[in-house]
Amino acid sequence: MSADNASVFHVDGARTAPTDWTSGAMQKRIAKRYAAERRFKYLGLAAVVLSASFLAFLLYVMVGNGLSGFQRTEAQLTIDFPALTGGTSAAAISGPTAETVIASLDLPGVVGVALEAEYGTDGKTIFSSGAWQVVQQKLLADPSLIEQKQTMWLPASSDIDIAAKEGGTGEARALLGQLRQKDVVRTSFNSSFLTGSDATDPAQAGIWSAFKGSLMTMLITVVLAFPIGVFAALYLEEYAPKNRWTDLIEVSINNLAAVPSIIFGLLGLVVFLNWFAMPRSAAIVGGLTLALMTMPIIVIAGRNAIKSVPPSIREAALGIGASPVQVVFHHVLPLALPGILTGTIIGMARALGETAPLLLIGMRAFIPTAPGGFTDPATVLPVQIFLWSDEINRGFVEKTSAAIIVLLLFLLSMNAVAIYLRNKFETRW
Repeated sequence: MSADNASVFHVDGARTAPTDWTSGAMQKRIAKRYAAERRFKYLGLAAVVLSASFLAFLLYVMVGNGLSGFQRTEAQLTIDFPALTGGTSAAAISGPTAETVIASLDLPGVVGVALEAEYGTDGKTIFSSGAWQVVQQKLLADPSLIEQKQTMWLPASSDIDIAAKEGGTGEARALLGQLRQKDVVRTSFNSSFLTGSDATDPAQAGIWSAFKGSLMTMLITVVLAFPIGVFAALYLEEYAPKNRWTDLIEVSINNLAAVPSIIFGLLGLVVFLNWFAMPRSAAIVGGLTLALMTMPIIVIAGRNAIKSVPPSIREAALGIGASPVQVVFHHVLPLALPGILTGTIIGMARALGETAPLLLIGMRAFIPTAPGGFTDPATVLPVQIFLWSDEINRGFVEKTSAAIIVLLLFLLSMNAVAIYLRNKFETRW
């Protein structure tokens, strides 16, 4: 073949000259294509940087506002217990009747007299209205305190606390300055925020009740949604016949995964509260409602994970004599478990942050004590955050941010456990 013929291509019977990649036109086209690729790369990088910036800004604001919520301002108060309680002995406030005896001592009045004697008319503006509860806890922990004069550190009022954290009104800052001159005020770690329950006074408000409610609700959700969702996915993918009814079920599950969460709240209100008369504002009702919402997500993720298992695994297991049930539970399910856990992580993360469905089933009540069981009145962290964000008192602003930090840590811990389990069962082929 001659050189002239070698440089000619035949396309559909027509003679076409080869592309001249060194020509100016082709070099412009190549440069334009490379520029488009660079723009696409830079746009992707910009999107990642923008997303990371928003996340960093969110964390900065939440941590900056929330860290002060883990601290509280305390003021010093001297209480002459023998004089103010009529000489009550330590033995009288010990034993099973201790709380009843202490309640009869009128501790709010005792603390009120002590703070007025030490600080005058400013006493009520210096200390929290729940300071007497701290005194009660100290007496229950150490009854011997009631037999002598004691100097205690008690929580300051919300105005003094805000002033101590670089805010507050001018009057509160002036009063704080006087307290600092006398060295009777300090800032310490607010352990009651982690161990206490909801309260009308931000100095006494805590998240333990909401945290325990979230933990119990999530436990019920995962215990119900995970096995039912996995078994439903196994049946639809491995056993269900391909007919009109199966197609209808699949479409229904896909639609349920996209239904707004408030619809599940209405469903829980009608079914669990009205029809079955289950206790309102209980963790068991919240868990059942969130399980209904999470189950479609687990079913869809489970079916995709089961479908991704190579058919050769099934064929090899059947070839060595395994039954269809053994193939599914000994080979298919273990290999699909990492993908199923990924869907479970997504579903549980969504359930943990939900507020609307829980508001409809009554989990927005004021809960002053932590729930003792699954049927006791309870609330959850997202609802507690929502309620605190609507409070007028400025002291709840930092409590809201601090509760958000706790919620994020709870979410990260839950996801870390699920990711660990996913990686443990993950198999590569």
